[in-house]
Amino acid sequence: MIDRMGNSAHIETFITVAKGALALPGTLDVPEAPKGLVIFAHGSGSSRMSPRNQYVADRLNAAGLATLLFDLLTEEEALDKRNVFDIALLANRVGAALNWCTFETRVRDLPCGLFGASTGAAAALQAAADHPSVVQAVVSRGGRPDLAKDALPRVLAPTLLIVGELDGTVLILNRHAARSLTCETMIQVVPGATHLFEEPGALDQVVAHATGWFGRHLAPARPV
Repeated sequence: MIDRMGNSAHIETFITVAKGALALPGTLDVPEAPKGLVIFAHGSGSSRMSPRNQYVADRLNAAGLATLLFDLLTEEEALDKRNVFDIALLANRVGAALNWCTFETRVRDLPCGLFGASTGAAAALQAAADHPSVVQAVVSRGGRPDLAKDALPRVLAPTLLIVGELDGTVLILNRHAARSLTCETMIQVVPGATHLFEEPGALDQVVAHATGWFGRHLAPARPV
């Protein structure tokens, strides 16, 4: 399933979190002449090694977008399941990644979007609300945007919520969350797909929708 593109520079790196010396491992892929950067926020029980997120990242690289996948929690933190649902903590880590990218010469001048899955979608949305001048687009895959709660009305970045047709409860929660979003919002339902989009062709539909969304909404920064 993993298909690393030959035209990408695959770099193992560490993101320094602002508080203390905590460093989180990450993987930065930068294609030639990138059009933008997408930072991934993985979901509960997952990591930067998620095969689904890696597959999506590979396809975004092929479409000319740089990607950053990183662990939102240390190994020790991940052992405490409460941290997986601590949206404020996860959003803070996404914010740290956004800050890290402003100093990384390969991507610092690129327009930035966020791609979140499961609880990572809530973290992405809260981070977008907290960094409105930086985040230009958000995509959620099978996410829990409802967990972003009071941050939802503050999100300015155009937001795409991708949900499997057969992921009934999550689809209801996404529709509920969409009513709290005041930004440009779209719910894209993938026919016949369940929560993990494991059905043949389902993840490719996620890729197509995400690529189109980022392609429309990630625009180069205007010169001051």
